[in-house]
Amino acid sequence: MAMQKATMGTVLVLAVMALVTSAVGALVATRTVSNTGNITVVTPPSVQLGVYSNSGCTTALSSVSWGTLDPGATSTATIYLKNEGNVPVTLSISAGNWNPSSASSYLTLTWNRDGYVLAVGASVQAVLSLTVSSSISGITTFSFDITITATQ
Repeated sequence: MAMQKATMGTVLVLAVMALVTSAVGALVATRTVSNTGNITVVTPPSVQLGVYSNSGCTTALSSVSWGTLDPGATSTATIYLKNEGNVPVTLSISAGNWNPSSASSYLTLTWNRDGYVLAVGASVQAVLSLTVSSSISGITTFSFDITITATQ
C-alpha cells in the first residue's frame, strides 16, 4: 500500500508538472511580421577638380604656354576651375619638376586663388602669374609642372 501511495504521489507530481509545463507553453506565442523599407545610399565624399581654358568649362586644359619672357617681366595666364565633386574644396597651387632645375631660383609662380573655397558645382576664373627675376642668366628655355590641389 505504501508502494501504491508512492506511485500515486509520483503520478500526481508528474501530472502537475505536465499541467504547469503545458500552461507555461500556452503563454508563449510567436509571430512573424513581414516588412519593407528603403535604404538611403550615402555617396562617400568625392573631390574632383576640372581645369579648363574657357569660362564655360568645356575645353580641358593640359598645358600653359608662357611664350618668350624678358628678365624682370611678369606674364599671366587665365584658367578656369570647376568643382566636379560632391564636397566643397579649398584650392592651392605649387610648381615642381623644373627643367633646368636652376629655373626655380629665377621663376616664381603665383595665383589669385590660394585658399579659395570652391562650392560644389561652382566654377571660378584663376589668374596664374609667372615672374622672371631680373637677375636671370644662362636659361633660355624652361619647363615645369603646375599642380593645383583641391582639398576637402
